[in-house]
Formats: sequence, C-alpha cells, structure tokens
Amino acid sequence: MSLQDDLTAVKRCLDDLVRSVGQLERSLAQQREGKPVPAAVGRPDGLVTIPDTPYDSSLWTDSDDEGLGARDRHAP
Repeated sequence: MSLQDDLTAVKRCLDDLVRSVGQLERSLAQQREGKPVPAAVGRPDGLVTIPDTPYDSSLWTDSDDEGLGARDRHAP
C-alpha cells in the first residue's frame, strides 16, 4: 500500500470510531434519562452470546497447556 492509501484507511477508521463513540454517548444519555434504548444499538449483526456457565471439563481432557507442554510430561 502507498502512504496515501494508508492515510485514507486510517481516516476511515477514525471516522468510524468517532461515529461509534457518538452513538455510545447518545445511548448512555438515553439510559440516564430513563428512556428505553433499542437492544440493537452498537451491536453488530451475527453477534454470538457466550454463556457464563463453565464449559464441560471433558472438552479439555486431551489438550495441552499451550507453552507448558503436556500435563504428564516435564520440560527438558
């Protein structure tokens, strides 16, 4: 990429950030006033909710701790 392309990409990202911060400020102002805020404000399509419940431990029985090696072996 050329320097001009990089600058254009950065400007586009900054514009998106400014727009998102503005939406967040408006949403927070509505919450403070007690107005209902639409659930879709600031949430991208296809967002997946991950539950807080613990995962099944059987998922990890054959896994290695990354960087630490296998559980039944020692580092050299």
